[in-house]
Amino acid sequence: MSACNFTHTTFVLIGIPGLEEAHFWIGFPLLSMYAVAVFGNCIVVFIVRVERSLHVPMYLFLCMLAAIDLALSTATMPKILALFWFDSREITFDACMTQMFFIHALSAIESTILLAMAFDRYIAICHPLRHAAVLNNRVTAQIGMVAVARGSLFFIPLPLLIKRLAFCQSNVLSHSYCVHQDVMKLAYADTLPNVVYGLTAILVVMGVDALFISLSYFLILRTVLQLPSKSERAKAFGTCVSHIGVVLAFYVPLIGLSVVHRFGNSLDPTVHVLMGDVYLILPPVINPIIYGVKTKQIRTRALAVFKISCDKDFPAVGGR
Repeated sequence: MSACNFTHTTFVLIGIPGLEEAHFWIGFPLLSMYAVAVFGNCIVVFIVRVERSLHVPMYLFLCMLAAIDLALSTATMPKILALFWFDSREITFDACMTQMFFIHALSAIESTILLAMAFDRYIAICHPLRHAAVLNNRVTAQIGMVAVARGSLFFIPLPLLIKRLAFCQSNVLSHSYCVHQDVMKLAYADTLPNVVYGLTAILVVMGVDALFISLSYFLILRTVLQLPSKSERAKAFGTCVSHIGVVLAFYVPLIGLSVVHRFGNSLDPTVHVLMGDVYLILPPVINPIIYGVKTKQIRTRALAVFKISCDKDFPAVGGR
C-alpha cells in the first residue's frame, strides 16, 4: 500500500442512485414524514408532561422514546432535505463525525429504553403486586440516565477511531447521512480495530437488549397463557401490542441494514440507500402513530388538544 499524503476534509452524500432527476419531488414525501415525526412525538411529549395521570413508568418511558426520536430526526433530516432539494451533497469531516455519533448513540439509547419498556410490561403482567415497588418514578428516571450514559459511552469511540484513519481515495458515501460502517469502508488504512469495536458495541448494546426483550416476552407469554379466561389473556397481552410494534419497527430495519452492510457488497447501491433510509426514518414516524392508535389515554388526550385548537381557530357562529 502506497503512502497516503493527504486526507479528505469533506465527504459526499448521495440521494437515491438513478433517481437524481426526481430528488426535488422525493424531498416532499421526506418532508411530510419529518413533519409527522416532529409533530407526533411533540404531541406525545406534551401529553405525558401535562397529564399527571400519565406520570407512571410506562408513559414516562414512552415520553423518553419520543424525545429520542425527535433528536434523531433533527440530527439527520435537515441535511437529507438539503441534499434532495438543493443538491447540497458535501458534509465536512467534523460534521460527519458529529452526525455519526448522534445516530449511533441515540439508536443505542432508544434500544435501552425499549428494553426498559419490555421490563415494565414483564413486571406489570408477571408480578403486578410488585410493580409499584420495583418501578417507581425515581427508578424510571435513573433508568433514563443510565440509557443516555450507556449509549454515549459505548459509541463515542467510533468517531475517535475514524479520526485516526486516512482518507485519500474516494470520499463518496453510500447513504444520505454518516454512519460508522459506511465511512470506515472509504479509509485507506487498517480498519480492523474499527470493525472489531463497532461489532462489539452493536452486540453488547443492541444484541443484549434484543436478547432480554425476547426473554421478557417469552416470560410474559408463558404467564398470559396461564390466565384462566380468554378475555383476561387478550386484555393482558393487549397492553403489549404497541410496544411489540415499536420493537419490530426498530430492530427489523436495524438487522436488515446490518446484513446489507456486512454481506451486500454485490447488491445494487439503491438497496443500501433504501435500507438505510428506512432504518433512520421509519421508527420516529411510526412510533407516535402506533401509540396514538393503540393507547386510549394518548389518543383521547390528543383528540382533546385538537378539539381545543379547532375551537379557538374556528369559533362557532354567534357564540354557539
